[in-house]
Amino acid sequence: MDVEEDDSGNETRSNAGNLLARVAGPDGAPTLLLCAHMDTVPLTTPVKVVDRDGRLENEGDGILGADNKAAVAVIMEVLRRLDSPPVGLEVLFTTCEELALAGAKAFDQSKLQADYGFVFDHATPIGEIIVAAPTFYRIQADIHGHAAHAGIEPEKGRNAIAVAASAIARLQLGRLDDKTTANVGRIDGGTAVNVVAERCHADLEARSLDEARAAEVAARIVDAFTEAASDGECDVETLLEEQFRGYQLARTAPPVGLAAAALDARGIEPRFITTGGGADANVFVNHGLQVVNVANGTQHAHQANECVTVHALHTMLDVVLELVRLAP
Repeated sequence: MDVEEDDSGNETRSNAGNLLARVAGPDGAPTLLLCAHMDTVPLTTPVKVVDRDGRLENEGDGILGADNKAAVAVIMEVLRRLDSPPVGLEVLFTTCEELALAGAKAFDQSKLQADYGFVFDHATPIGEIIVAAPTFYRIQADIHGHAAHAGIEPEKGRNAIAVAASAIARLQLGRLDDKTTANVGRIDGGTAVNVVAERCHADLEARSLDEARAAEVAARIVDAFTEAASDGECDVETLLEEQFRGYQLARTAPPVGLAAAALDARGIEPRFITTGGGADANVFVNHGLQVVNVANGTQHAHQANECVTVHALHTMLDVVLELVRLAP
């Protein structure tokens, strides 16, 4: 196949660009987008795949990378089996999905000819169709205090770590309601145990299926750090970024209906769900292309015991082949 690699690596700092390939269909037939991402979360050990009674895992104590290599493998097998598909196919393998969908956001969507499409990037049982995904905000806070000797003259110091702790204590974290979550994911600061910490950095997030609610929670996080810094006589710099926008798809949307029909054809009951996670579908939908995220049957994504069964891979393959067969 002829494959086009874009130059998005310059923007995303990836060592590769997004890959796009096409298979022509009959005249007048629709064109489907099949999408998966090539990156994984950071590796802690090398990946050596082992088959343990039909369950594919990493031999070491680290991720397998089934998120999202299982989908890449299935799409590659679909292409191998379909010399003359009944529809046109566009295959897009993206980079940097794990970095707030950076590869998909950097991709020039005008290059796509697809009528609608499918992303296979939800680590839940096959049969789940994701019809809504959240808006996601990232918040960074850099607190600037004043260093002093912690044993001799702590009164002269202004502790940035203490301010960060005070700000976090003011926040509601975890699941805030059935649509909304908030989290503090990383914090670091200080220089030594005997020095009043001059600096502290924190990374936080807010997500919600309700776009306005996500913005509200993100703003509350910024306010908490601003107020705590004022109380602790420190300065604070905050950065608030919308990493991706949420979406909702009707069950009557073409890719949703086709996904349900393909699952039915394989004897699998379709289940329509919402998710708290983002995927490349967020980017495509918000740029006007109806794309649905479909569960791929992998398990324990981002964890050391991540795995996918051989049966799930074969089932995924059967479902995607049905998508293509039923699309015309």
